[in-house]
Amino acid sequence: MKKAKRYGMVIDLDKCTGCGSCMAACMAENNVPFREDESNKLLSITWMRVYKLTNKKPFPETDVCYLPRPCMHCAGQHEGHSPCVSVCPATATDYSMKTGIVSQIYTRCFGCRYCMASCPYHARYFNWWDPVWPDGMEKYLNPNVSPRMRGVVEKCSFCFHRYQLAKEKAYMEGRRELEEDEYQTSCTQACPADAITFGDLNNPQHAVYKNKKSPNAFRLLERLGTNPKVYYTSSREWVRRSGDNYLKNEGKPAKAVHHG
Repeated sequence: MKKAKRYGMVIDLDKCTGCGSCMAACMAENNVPFREDESNKLLSITWMRVYKLTNKKPFPETDVCYLPRPCMHCAGQHEGHSPCVSVCPATATDYSMKTGIVSQIYTRCFGCRYCMASCPYHARYFNWWDPVWPDGMEKYLNPNVSPRMRGVVEKCSFCFHRYQLAKEKAYMEGRRELEEDEYQTSCTQACPADAITFGDLNNPQHAVYKNKKSPNAFRLLERLGTNPKVYYTSSREWVRRSGDNYLKNEGKPAKAVHHG
């Protein structure tokens, strides 16, 4: 029996320069609303957020790493039971067994924010305001993604609308399967360093499958058992250790600071 698809990412932290192109591409692709003052990150929405890690050592041993963090699209210890899906009383968020993507249905969400409280990665954002687009900005909006109203939670969707468009194209051509390059997220394509790889984690022919097998691969907070579909790779041990929880006798994690 053929395995179901599990779309995910592998992000090479040794390549990431912290330029923020993935953040800008994500906002443009998904009609993410913005404020007049985007410097206040407590009030802004950023589906893809880049963090700055440091090993906290003095010069000349100082080392810095940038870590992009989209939604992890968790599945929990049992497939289909990610933390946010388990707590949503409105079934506004769900887990697809066919793609492994955690969806967000905005018209069902009534803003209780249980999902935000349950997400250990802080990947969900509450929309406190109706989006206001300056005159002329309607040409900027992506017609394939609906803007969200105030009072709902939103998050990274792995650009699921692109998956739907690719499936429609394949159907019209009489195909059932997608090629690897037919469905790619906006952040993957925008990264100038090619640090992000996206594809089917269950498909041995996809680059993302091979990259997740790297001995330097790890996932954030893996001890929680959330089974995230975003993998990271780094040749630096302190970076790999920073991605997980620490026991008392294992030292202290690196300090994380939001960048961008």
